[in-house]
Amino acid sequence: MTITTLLVANRGEIACRIFRTCRDLGITTVAVYSDADADALHVREADLAVRLPGAAPADTYLRGDLVVAAALVAGADAVHPGYGFLSENAAFAAAVQDAGLVWVGPPVKAIELMASKTRAKELMAGAGVPLLAPVDPATAGPDDLPLLLKAASGGGGRGMRIVRELDALGGELLAAAAEAASAFGDGEVFAEPYVERGRHVEVQVMADAYDTVWALGTRDCSLQRRHQKVIEEAPAPGLDDALRTRLHDAAVAAARAVGYRGAGTVEFLVSAEGRPYFLEMNTRLQVEHPVTEAVFGVDLVALQLRVAEGEPLDVVVPAASGHAVEARLYAEDPARDWQPQTGALLTLEVPDAPGLRLDTGYTGGDTIGVHYDPMLAKVIAHAPTRTAAIRLLAGALERARIHGPVTNRALLVRSLRHPDFVAGRLDTGFYDRHLPALTAPGDGDPATAALAAALAEAVAATTHGTGPAPTPSCFGAWRNVPSQPQVKRYRSEPDGTEHEIAYRTPRTGVPEPYEADSGTRVVSVTPTRVTLELDGVTRHFDLAYDRDRDRVHVDTAGASYAFTALPRFTDPTTRTDPGSLLAPMPGTVVRLAEGLAPGAVVEAGQPLIWLEAMKMEHRILAPASGTLTALHAAPGHQVEVGALLAVVQERADGAPAPEETA
Repeated sequence: MTITTLLVANRGEIACRIFRTCRDLGITTVAVYSDADADALHVREADLAVRLPGAAPADTYLRGDLVVAAALVAGADAVHPGYGFLSENAAFAAAVQDAGLVWVGPPVKAIELMASKTRAKELMAGAGVPLLAPVDPATAGPDDLPLLLKAASGGGGRGMRIVRELDALGGELLAAAAEAASAFGDGEVFAEPYVERGRHVEVQVMADAYDTVWALGTRDCSLQRRHQKVIEEAPAPGLDDALRTRLHDAAVAAARAVGYRGAGTVEFLVSAEGRPYFLEMNTRLQVEHPVTEAVFGVDLVALQLRVAEGEPLDVVVPAASGHAVEARLYAEDPARDWQPQTGALLTLEVPDAPGLRLDTGYTGGDTIGVHYDPMLAKVIAHAPTRTAAIRLLAGALERARIHGPVTNRALLVRSLRHPDFVAGRLDTGFYDRHLPALTAPGDGDPATAALAAALAEAVAATTHGTGPAPTPSCFGAWRNVPSQPQVKRYRSEPDGTEHEIAYRTPRTGVPEPYEADSGTRVVSVTPTRVTLELDGVTRHFDLAYDRDRDRVHVDTAGASYAFTALPRFTDPTTRTDPGSLLAPMPGTVVRLAEGLAPGAVVEAGQPLIWLEAMKMEHRILAPASGTLTALHAAPGHQVEVGALLAVVQERADGAPAPEETA
């Protein structure tokens, strides 16, 4: 059958990426969208679009019946699931086929066999694929530590826990099961040995209905936060030929064992000694598939469509060339427990150059909401060597202009340039060891960037039609008295450092520092660009304004800054009583600590409330030891950033808790 109209049962970046291939092939595209995504990029790019009423994933993108109905009403003849949501849901795949539509994915039986990690491991053992021996938590002893708890269903790190002490095993099992049940509707959890300094290495497979199975090289995905990948590359560096062959052979055996068709990924954990162990098989396209496409010169989505139409693959596997690295750009703050960020994305511009690729579901002017994953884009670099690819990617990210919510862009650049990454010393504990250094204040010069902002805003305040007009609350300090200094005060975001800039505007009309430093000379100033000569070196500063938040963004070579003009809006923490627990982000309360109620005694650092936002779970900890005097959170509650969740009254040092006085 020839596919003429394809519905993508997904959103964001992956929907846009699939549409790109469809356009190249002349296939009509159909998007589905929630109310929160009504103006999303994937909706704007599709030929047709069908609304799924509601905003939460459970009411929209996870409703297989609504997606199938959307495909039928739009006249689609095929459905591509993308990744996430229903992509590995066997019942959805069956429903698509029962409706007479082509399923662009593997056979239903293959999805069922790999849906449970525990059943998949049993099947792989029979196929001769290397495995870690499971551990029964009920009989685990000190020699079994450390253990890794994993959800039997689903992925993305949900329900995953590392246990290093036997006393913590029971509590972590309960927590892992609760998270797995919430995320996947299945609370089954299993345990296996945790491999210290292990690497996450995977093999891309592509199979047709004629017994041809390709193993398209390896990928290293070891740099992860919260068990979710951040930087991926192909081929995986530092593997000898024997290990690569063993991984390829095991991946092909896994695919054949389940009668696989289409694109899939077989994931392995490789120990520091070079021993591979099967983790799972993802029966879908992976987020990191572009690095394989770059190295092998293929379009995996086009191959998926070809296989779904019943066409055979070539017998000869395409040849590999060069090296590719991908970085996931997230709206999140790595320095603050990876908190997801929301709000208006003013600018998203990544340099366009040979070897660079941008996959994104956003453009400047879009809004990042609370309902979905915080990934903004993937930036991919391909070059003849690993060194060249890393350098190309780091440089592109550094020169990108990203204005709006805090992102992990600086972390990505520093990670790519970290000596361990450059040398290929990779393992899943990379961020556990290096995160403090990678998120520490950089070597940039925020004070000079703040000076550039003050000078640009001074010009903007006196120009009409040549730049963004400042708002009175932010830019009302201008006085046309050349002999007197003007003062601007800024707060750096997100670290909170304050800068006070004094400047004056002489009769030339070009503002300059009030106390001119011999090492600083103002070359030119406009509302959007400032050029300064600093110790004999000319540097450019580009500016963009976010008037809704009284914020100015400053980009210069090697660094980017965001400043909020002071006085700024009152911080919620200044209006609350000591011991107040505030929501650090918009989200949904998913659970409370057992027995948590007003009057309960809590200890400093004890997890009290679990908040889910943008597919990640965040723990709200007790700020001090004392008594819970108020509780305003309950499972299922939607909360906004700064919402008061609870109050803990700290007890004085040495004073017993109320229950201890009875």
